[in-house]
Amino acid sequence: MAPPLLNLDGIKLTFGDTPLLDGAALSASAGEKIALVGRNGSGKSTLLKIAAGLIEPQDGEVFRQPSATVRYLPQMPDMDGFASVRAYVEAGLGPADDPHRATYLMEHLGLTGEEWPSDLSGGEARRAALARVMAPEPDILLLDEPTNHLDLSVIEWLEEELARTSSAVILISHDRRFLERVSRATVWLDRGQTRRLDRGFAHFEEWRDQVLEEEEREQHKLGRQIVREEHWLRYGVTARRKRNMRRLGELQAMRQRFRSHRGAEGTATMVASDAAESGKLVIEAKNIEKNFGDLTVVKGFSTRIQRGDRVGLVGPNGAGKTTLLKMLTGELAPDAGTVRLGVNLEIATLDQKREAVDPQETLAHYLTDGRGENLLVNGEQRHVVSYMKDFLFKPEQARTPVRELSGGERARLLLARVLARPANLLVLDEPTNDLDMETLELLQELVASFAGTVILVSHDRDFLDRTVTSVIAPDGGGRWIEYAGGYSDMLAQRGGSRLEERKARPKAEAGEAAAKAEQTAPKGPAKKLSFKQKFALEALPKKIEAVTASISRLENNIADPSFYERDPVSFQKTIAALDKERTTLAALEEEWLELEMMREEMEG
Repeated sequence: MAPPLLNLDGIKLTFGDTPLLDGAALSASAGEKIALVGRNGSGKSTLLKIAAGLIEPQDGEVFRQPSATVRYLPQMPDMDGFASVRAYVEAGLGPADDPHRATYLMEHLGLTGEEWPSDLSGGEARRAALARVMAPEPDILLLDEPTNHLDLSVIEWLEEELARTSSAVILISHDRRFLERVSRATVWLDRGQTRRLDRGFAHFEEWRDQVLEEEEREQHKLGRQIVREEHWLRYGVTARRKRNMRRLGELQAMRQRFRSHRGAEGTATMVASDAAESGKLVIEAKNIEKNFGDLTVVKGFSTRIQRGDRVGLVGPNGAGKTTLLKMLTGELAPDAGTVRLGVNLEIATLDQKREAVDPQETLAHYLTDGRGENLLVNGEQRHVVSYMKDFLFKPEQARTPVRELSGGERARLLLARVLARPANLLVLDEPTNDLDMETLELLQELVASFAGTVILVSHDRDFLDRTVTSVIAPDGGGRWIEYAGGYSDMLAQRGGSRLEERKARPKAEAGEAAAKAEQTAPKGPAKKLSFKQKFALEALPKKIEAVTASISRLENNIADPSFYERDPVSFQKTIAALDKERTTLAALEEEWLELEMMREEMEG
């Protein structure tokens, strides 16, 4: 095996009372692709900065091959002092590096190089920083959250680029699909120490669970051994002083080991506050359009979102995902077409613009809206400190200003606030940003099992595959298409074509194709409802009215507090009848809605 280009061993670093790094190790040889994983706040970014030479450890050995070139991608690139993006990118090149490589990377990352650094969005700044560190093709490439603020097309291109590079790559990312496709080894930083798995991230979670289970068994065995030794100390001491002193010393060492054991960090407890059930129809959009000047963002889009649906919006940055989301939720009026919201909607929204939070506000004040020490969660009064613990915050953080939180802590805080609000429609814009794997898994379970409706915007392909029931994606020229299933299902239905391939199709070409299709389409007679459908459309309102009256009567019966005491059997029969009538009502409403929409479409 080739000698490592980079080797960290026995790295120690302490902030406050608890060691952040306590004997951590990290090594990389030429061409290796390593995923560095761990909980938020475990020290991953700090270890990467030590590898880059930006931080000195308090103890341990740091070795880099003297001739090896190292490039480090920070989470927040500093572009001060550069007149243009090109100047910033080319400043990362060495004397012997090819400047055409910088141009190639900027083009593929959607940059001209003439942009002013001060005018860049978060995603554009991240792309410029990527071009800067990748252009020299360094021996060692250290990437801290390289996919943050990148759209799916750029993430997929970056996967291919990293697979081709001969550089040793160590990367930190919350994007599981990205880690699975790029990594060939995994280093797990946990409680200050590292463990290495010589397999890619796809095998990490199973291995991690096995390690934690084995650790728990060992800790339990140590506890039982201490109990046995304490029993001997009380009842089995012999006259052999030397042997007794040795066993007493061993017992004290075991006690110290048991006390000093740092258990695995807990996981957040995520439960969305329930609101009253919404109507069957949640959102209905018909031929909606939105233009900004000459730019058409949404054109002729229609959809019907029902209670229980989980809809994902995907697409390149700037495609109009947030605009479409705002139109669907009634926040933004369409230029043409109509949006109808269902009845009894309670909406909770997580906005991706997390900087909108007042950085001076304390955590407790933010969660309670400044209304004392308690908040109402699922109809239950909770003390704010108790609720904060569900999201892995410590009691002493209640008075901590938001500005002092890490990116992952801020993401958990925003989720805590959103989930405390009663809702039957969750609107989540980039909810996975900055979340560690464990918290991401819990959010995934919450979204997948949420009793209401969810609309989310995300670039996380794995998260989409595990949660949504349909995906809405752009098709060029302002057109959007809804596909059944998750992100992978969407790609399969598009014939494997990626989002940027559809985005790249010229608008004129798309318009000509649509006009040609319209000209060649057969001009048959306008369809009409069949006699059976027309009769059903006329009869259904009366049936719905009758079932509604029956439900009202049954609900009045069970509202009598003495009903159950008088006749428990009849009470249970009434409950069953009520459930049956509600199911019937939902089916009748659905049938009427489908027929009514069919009639409207046929009549133009």
